[in-house]
Amino acid sequence: MLGGERIEGSVRVDAAKNAVLPILAASMLADGEVTLRRCPDIRDVHAMTGILEKLGCESAWQGDDLTLKNTRLHNWEMPDDLFKQIRSSIFLLGPILGRLRRATVTYPGGCEIGLRPIDLHLKGLRALGVRIVDADGILYCDGRDMRAGDVYFDYPSVGATENVMMAAALLDGVTTLHNAAREPEIEDLERFINRMGGKVRGAGTQLIEVEGVKRLHGVAYTPIPDRIAAGTLLCAAAVTGGEIRLENVRPVDLVPIGAKLGEMGCRISEEGDAMILEAPKRLNAFTRLQTQPHPGFPTDMQPQMLAVSCIAKGTSVIEENVFENRFTQVGSLTQMGANVRVSGRMAVVQGVEQLHGMRVAARDLRGGAALVLAGLCAHGETVVENAEFIDRGYARLEDTLCALGAKVERVTI
Repeated sequence: MLGGERIEGSVRVDAAKNAVLPILAASMLADGEVTLRRCPDIRDVHAMTGILEKLGCESAWQGDDLTLKNTRLHNWEMPDDLFKQIRSSIFLLGPILGRLRRATVTYPGGCEIGLRPIDLHLKGLRALGVRIVDADGILYCDGRDMRAGDVYFDYPSVGATENVMMAAALLDGVTTLHNAAREPEIEDLERFINRMGGKVRGAGTQLIEVEGVKRLHGVAYTPIPDRIAAGTLLCAAAVTGGEIRLENVRPVDLVPIGAKLGEMGCRISEEGDAMILEAPKRLNAFTRLQTQPHPGFPTDMQPQMLAVSCIAKGTSVIEENVFENRFTQVGSLTQMGANVRVSGRMAVVQGVEQLHGMRVAARDLRGGAALVLAGLCAHGETVVENAEFIDRGYARLEDTLCALGAKVERVTI
């Protein structure tokens, strides 16, 4: 890509990766056909549907609608090669147990941004009566004695909350989740389950109740827009001194991101389900950014905001409180001329006037997006290798940016 081009124009945001993946998993609970509208055409969605097909589901695309049929679901042993491709494959554990009462899985894969243990998932399922044996990295789960119950999370884990919600949807009685995560994607999962005939209430709060039903039926559903993709595009306009209008967003989900960009001097306005950002010629540094579980600043936007702060006037301080290894892109940014010092979970960024194009490599999804943002404002040409990481969460990002005025090209080697 050639840096220096102003991002300007309008773009419609697709459904959220972090909402679609658990919803795909929850579709296994339905007797009947499930269609997800405006489903993002990204690597993680294809990986998840690949696992579902191995388990006996059928999937088909029609435009940007994805339809799944689970009438032939029969297999509770998840394929090791596909399961290790994405972290979100762990979401399948709860619905498989809920539907078939047994599951055999390996530990999931995904980006190397921290330990991200699945112990909270397993503890929650054990609270529902699931017997789990770990034999050389393979988890053998027996849910034939599953029952509704009380589940307390030591930490408000998004994935563990969603997994237990799905596992409990078909159990007799009421399951109560204490200290549940509150992310918008969890609220969306509640809406999806309830549209299928489920009885879930409380999502978006720390106390969720799941009243089990006998069966769930098929449904056509449109997941919420992707707040992280939207935030990344806002950053693209900010870092290039541009102006962008995002259609199909939920401004309430973008409040933490908009607040930081506003602190940097951007003018942000809302029009219904649209958000408009106008950036100044030179951004100001923000004082401090601390990632937190929702409604705090999302960890999935921290790498992008760090990249933006690299060219802001002044000093920005970033504290990563969710994942312990989420500064993987800093080495590449310093090669491009950024002034970033990292100590543990803290990064101090002294803004510079100009970054310089380099050949760099993505090491994870959001860190890869951060390098693209740096390339958009850098002098000269930037090459970002390992684009497959970026493809996990952004559908044809290069096409979106080109439509907004950037000079970006995908090169096949």
